[in-house]
Amino acid sequence: MNYIIDGHNLISKIPTLSLSMLDDEQRLIELLNRFGQDSRHRMEVYFDGAPVGQAGEGNYGRVRAHFVSRRLTADDAIRNRLAKLGRAARNWVVVTSDRGVQSAAHAAHAQVMSAEDFSSHMRARLHQARPVSAEGSPEQPIREVLSEAEVNEWLMIFTERGKKK
Repeated sequence: MNYIIDGHNLISKIPTLSLSMLDDEQRLIELLNRFGQDSRHRMEVYFDGAPVGQAGEGNYGRVRAHFVSRRLTADDAIRNRLAKLGRAARNWVVVTSDRGVQSAAHAAHAQVMSAEDFSSHMRARLHQARPVSAEGSPEQPIREVLSEAEVNEWLMIFTERGKKK
């Protein structure tokens, strides 16, 4: 299956990502690459709000990322992509929780999956693909992001150590 993904919409539905992260888009692209690594999925992800001079598109492994200029929204770019696909849109799944984009996808005869459902599906597949230890049990996943509480705890530990010297 091929996917057209509303990037910022999906980021907000993934527990380890946040729109406030400086590298949120890159982290999503990395997750999507891991998700699609053992498949023939084509994935296009759309991010809006690209700064002047940074709008454009590029291939990142299995993912084609579209950084949409501030003149358009990712929603508009997705609608344009669906129109360009024409009848072939029925071979794509549009991942978004935006009702307007979902409506455009249905009108183009594309399949629709909410960002919440795709996030769950992707995380389940990535969880299944975890490496297995020598004993045959799944290794604990490597967490990519520390919570604010964990960061504060480490800062307190290191700050107290520095004071003891």
